Amino acid sequence: MFSATGSMTDWRSRGSAVLLADGRALVLGGGVASAELYDPATGKFTPTGSMGVPRTSQTATLLTDGRVLVTGGLSSAGSELDSAELYDPATGGFSPAGLLSQGRDLHTATLLSDGRVLIAGGTASDGTVLATAELYAPGAR
Repeated sequence: MFSATGSMTDWRSRGSAVLLADGRALVLGGGVASAELYDPATGKFTPTGSMGVPRTSQTATLLTDGRVLVTGGLSSAGSELDSAELYDPATGGFSPAGLLSQGRDLHTATLLSDGRVLIAGGTASDGTVLATAELYAPGAR
């Protein structure tokens, strides 16, 4: 059964949401750089930090340390992004997290048991469906 809840603070199309360790959900992207937190106890959304760039069709993956890795997606100009960002719930802010080997959107990003994230597939800027994959290791530079 579906039931209405609070309204988001910003519009979103093809954004992402991820459950945080404290039970709130981080909702982000969808054509805008903004992000917000949904509290299921109150049914309310509240703004939090903004990403460095607007993104659509990106992924958001909860890391073992409680931060969220945001990868790829489409820019507001419609090109695939090769950038990644980290959201820290302790500060409510985003910071750069490096570059993917290539821009991709509509990909998957899966947390592995060793804490790394497998980023696979998606679409490249020329429309090619990707058969490539790469690994993100938190803390590695």
